[in-house]
Amino acid sequence: MSDVPEPQVSWHAPDDGTAPIVVLLHGRGSNEQEIVGLADRLPVGPVYAALRAPIAEGSGFAWFANRGIGRPVPESLAETIAWFRAWLDTVAPSGRPVVLVGFSGGATFAGGLVLDDPERFTGLATLYATLPFDAGVPTTPGRLRGVPVLIAQGDADQMIPAELQARTWEYLHGESGAAVLARRSTGGHAITRSDVTALGAWIESVV
Repeated sequence: MSDVPEPQVSWHAPDDGTAPIVVLLHGRGSNEQEIVGLADRLPVGPVYAALRAPIAEGSGFAWFANRGIGRPVPESLAETIAWFRAWLDTVAPSGRPVVLVGFSGGATFAGGLVLDDPERFTGLATLYATLPFDAGVPTTPGRLRGVPVLIAQGDADQMIPAELQARTWEYLHGESGAAVLARRSTGGHAITRSDVTALGAWIESVV
């Protein structure tokens, strides 16, 4: 990124500085306003913050430069991870619970954040996405040991390459060591009502 933008954040409610914070990360080509409404259907208690991705793309924004769908350019992912962490450290000092909820490209980015520093985050919800394999963050055995992870995939999802969906599913259920709650639907690349219900219950369980 040649010009690093100031973080643009849409808060669902004022931040009291102490409650667990759930960060909502939108998909590629979208923006924070299109995901912050999800908080209306999630549990009361945590603070919800929707962050705008830093890279302008078309009429929306992206979390990293791509070398193919679901395949971040490592240098770009490293830059945006550092950008995100600088923002996060201002709103959630170490010790404050932080849960990441991402959709599509935002979930790939969220996965990169957690793989980069598993101990920093309380949980990861990756919705209709892939983890960022071969993108400069570790995907070694045991990397996510004990980390609560909610994964949702759709059998008819034609946006995320099938091989990356399968690799993500297998890694999370297997050698990652994550504490996985998994959901599969017959649908495509979209969050369903039942996904939101499951997400709400999962957030309550991890915070």
